[in-house]
Amino acid sequence: MIIIAGLGNPGLRYRKTRHNAGFEVIDLLAKEYRIPVKKKDRQSLFGTGTINGVKVTLVKPQTYMNNSGESVAAWARYYHCDVESELIVISDDVSLEPGMLRIRKKGSAGGQNGLKSIIKCLGTENFPRLRVGIGQPEPGDDMIAHVLGRMRREDRMRFEDAVRHAAEACALLVDGQIDRAMNLYNKKK
Repeated sequence: MIIIAGLGNPGLRYRKTRHNAGFEVIDLLAKEYRIPVKKKDRQSLFGTGTINGVKVTLVKPQTYMNNSGESVAAWARYYHCDVESELIVISDDVSLEPGMLRIRKKGSAGGQNGLKSIIKCLGTENFPRLRVGIGQPEPGDDMIAHVLGRMRREDRMRFEDAVRHAAEACALLVDGQIDRAMNLYNKKK
């Protein structure tokens, strides 16, 4: 079983905000692979199905971003998964421009609080992650307001392209083709 966890904040208030990039990728995967993400367990909404013949559980933690690790770690324990090969985490990234993706086999949280929580709860940073660019706030603007805000139209269009590419990349990651996914999608736009 591969766990694909998309990070975000629950509730309509946060729908379509920059910080919910992970949720948007999960929603697209759910639609494309007909995996309803409606069941509730382990502080998350989830659904189980297959992507390219591989069993997956799509997870949207409902703990709010800063406590995402509680839900993700509970799923990892439940499936007794090897997080280096059976977990994929999708998050937003302010250091990437909208429309850009960054796939890594492992690494630090890079200031992303959801990733910090997951690293703390798992006790390791050795798990694949896919970051979706949301861009930096304007000089003098508040970071929290930025990540919890909505994008301008032109940025939103590039972001939606990135969400589609992230879903395509997830299909490669599920197939164990992380190097190919990095070569295809870790390019500057």
